[in-house]
Amino acid sequence: MTIAVCPGSFDPVTKGHLDIIQRASKMFDKVIVLVIVNPDKHPTFTTEERVEMLRASVNIDNVTVDSYCGLLADYVRKVGATVIVKGLRATTDFEYEFQMALTNKKLAPFAETIFLITAAHNMYLSSSVVRQVGSFGGDISGFVPEQVREKIAGRLCPGKDHV
Repeated sequence: MTIAVCPGSFDPVTKGHLDIIQRASKMFDKVIVLVIVNPDKHPTFTTEERVEMLRASVNIDNVTVDSYCGLLADYVRKVGATVIVKGLRATTDFEYEFQMALTNKKLAPFAETIFLITAAHNMYLSSSVVRQVGSFGGDISGFVPEQVREKIAGRLCPGKDHV
């Protein structure tokens, strides 16, 4: 059984994330979507909220959602994964992700990192874009899963009617 880990901050989850997760689910026996906890970052949503939003948004039999505070290589080892799946939007993503892939290969030589290129209609989409548009009360329905749109919009722009 091939287990893949799809790590990220998912702050918040976007339709672009879901596209990568869905495509990975067709390639591997099991995919673990991993909310990575980075103590140096100050996310908009708690780890528990991000896990909950992912679980509400992903309804694929071979996909589970988990969270972890520590090195990705340690988690991959712990769950017996042999693949790390990362999504790429642009060359700016590649520089950072390439460095991380080399680091993870050094720490977990048994695991390969694969990059999935985002669908063209998601090239501009990021959690940062969602946070910016949503914080000004803009319509984020085209950016995030419908199951969690109100929760995200309510946090980003409290007091506005988001129906």
